Amino acid sequence: MGQWYAVAKTKDIRPGEVKHVELQGKEIGIYEVDGEYYAISDICSHEYARLSEGEFYPDEYLVECPLHGSQFDIRTGRPRSLPAVRPVPVYQIRVNGDDLEIYLD
Repeated sequence: MGQWYAVAKTKDIRPGEVKHVELQGKEIGIYEVDGEYYAISDICSHEYARLSEGEFYPDEYLVECPLHGSQFDIRTGRPRSLPAVRPVPVYQIRVNGDDLEIYLD
C-alpha cells in the first residue's frame, strides 16, 4: 500500500521554477504553474538527463530536456517532441498545510 511523503514546502517553489527532489530512490521534478503543483520523473525517457536542468515553459506546461531537446508535458508526462517517444512517470502531488506531499506506491 502506498503513502504520502512530505518532500518540500510550498514556499520552496516559485512560479516558473522547478525543484528537484529524491524520494525512495526516484528523482522527481516539482513544478508550480498558476498555483497548481505537478510532479514528474526528473529523468528523460530518451537518455539519462535531469529535466530540471533544462528549460521550463510554464505557459505551455512543458519542460525541455537539456541533452537532446525533447519536451515533456508536466501534466501528463507525455513527450511533445522527439527524440523521446516514451512518457515519463507522473506522480500525485498535494498541498497539506505548508507541505507538498507526493504519493508513492
